Amino acid sequence: METTGRIYSHHVEDEYQKFVRRMNPPRVVIDNQSCKNATVIQVDSANKHGILLEVVQVLTDLNFVVTKAYISSDGGWFMDVFNVTDHEGNKITDEGILDYIQKVLGSETSFTGSIKSVGTDRTVIELIGTDRPGLLSEVCAVLTHLKCNVLNAEVWTHNTRAAFIVQVTDDESGLAVTDPERLSVVNQMLCNVLKGSNRAREAKTVVSLGAVHTERRLHQMMLEDRDYDYERNCSGLDGLEPQRPDVNVVNWFDKDCSVVTVGCKDRPKLLFDTICTLTDLEYVVFHGHVDAEGPNAYQTYRWFAREIRSREATSDPMYRGSN
Repeated sequence: METTGRIYSHHVEDEYQKFVRRMNPPRVVIDNQSCKNATVIQVDSANKHGILLEVVQVLTDLNFVVTKAYISSDGGWFMDVFNVTDHEGNKITDEGILDYIQKVLGSETSFTGSIKSVGTDRTVIELIGTDRPGLLSEVCAVLTHLKCNVLNAEVWTHNTRAAFIVQVTDDESGLAVTDPERLSVVNQMLCNVLKGSNRAREAKTVVSLGAVHTERRLHQMMLEDRDYDYERNCSGLDGLEPQRPDVNVVNWFDKDCSVVTVGCKDRPKLLFDTICTLTDLEYVVFHGHVDAEGPNAYQTYRWFAREIRSREATSDPMYRGSN
């Protein structure tokens, strides 16, 4: 009876949150006048878990450079302000793009169906296993042998582990591969390739037809694989370990929250990678500040755990990102 009560309570809470969002649809303000060097995008909305990542994901998919950001989600309301430019440092003035921002960020539905999402007209194959030279070539060779046309492949490697998301269609029809027996063969052969001669470490493949945002999913795959637990291998081409980000976490026990500061050389998609990591670790950011106007980026976030449970303290996922 107690379990039923909890389920009913969560259901009522979810319905109430939906009602609040319907009564308070997102409001998007795009300002090209107040800032000399950037376009200012302000998003106000009823708050919900994951909304910060959804907004950042839309801006990232548009290849915007976020030079400054102010994040606030106290109580039931969410307000973010982003200063953005294109990759040449110019303001965003294209009316088509500005209309798209208004349409997507101002929607009452989720923002996640963005331009980088992969649709259902193709088969999506997820692979994870031990990295080694020539692995991508072997994977593509197997798919070619199985009459699969590789449309796109994204690969991340970290600490000797490799994660792939490969989009394929049938070589003859150009349609998604849906035959269960054929997919079973694809799954088995790719799993054998990923295992290679190292049987001690797990390798797995997943085949799906559902829509997926590739970079978002790669973050989740690497965290699920616990890539940060494997042997560290961070040497650069010159054999030297590259400069690592400066990550500091402080627990404010009197305020029931934690503060993380990240300082490192700026790079594309850094903000997206950081917010992905915090979201996947079930942390809720309620205040944040980002400054990336120079060659280095500085990020500060206040968060609390979405669920009260002990976690193994590790900052290694912070170093993983899009390349």
